[in-house]
Amino acid sequence: CGKASSEETVSFYKQLGYDGVFITNHFLDGNICHEIKDRPYEDQVRFYFSDYEKGAEYGRRIGMKVFSGVELSYKGTDFLIYGLDKEWYLTHPEIMGMKKSEELSFLMEAGAFVVQAHPYREEYYIDHVRLFPRSVHAAEIINSSQKEYMNEMAAIYAEHYGLYVTAGSDNHWAGGIFKILRERGLPPVIAGMESEIPLENEKDYMPLLFAGKIKPFTLKED
Repeated sequence: CGKASSEETVSFYKQLGYDGVFITNHFLDGNICHEIKDRPYEDQVRFYFSDYEKGAEYGRRIGMKVFSGVELSYKGTDFLIYGLDKEWYLTHPEIMGMKKSEELSFLMEAGAFVVQAHPYREEYYIDHVRLFPRSVHAAEIINSSQKEYMNEMAAIYAEHYGLYVTAGSDNHWAGGIFKILRERGLPPVIAGMESEIPLENEKDYMPLLFAGKIKPFTLKED
């Protein structure tokens, strides 16, 4: 469902002065390219990470850090997974047969940082809001592509369940995101995480957040 390439996305954030980005495309249980759905699991995983790898190579050329991540899906309920690499997913095909709460717990035990993305998102294809407070570390309380009340509800959810909090833009359009947000009647704002200490790899994210050294921020179009 992305409209921009990984290279376009990395370039956009580089121009804004970001130090790095995570690429978190939908995984095999989501909107991955339909042409590969019937191929072996290992082939699908390699195809999935190829987009990150293209973005990371481009990032090295322009001086931008690019980290890998995964967005898991369950009937429109999404989870951002950080800290596990391609080799880990290649050796764990059993995750595709797990129910989502079991899969998330399995990922956490393997060392992943698990975030429930836009917990209160409403769309025509989402039957109802599903919360997984016992299967995640954190909740995304600022998603610049969601309505304000949805983010406010996510913040209440995180507070009452003692979850860590994150922010992101859900950016499918690279530099076109501000135009899309205005067309949807949303403020032209993007979001991210501000760290006191630069991240050098995917595994840096979770311990820095747990130590209180990373916090959400927003950036207006102007």
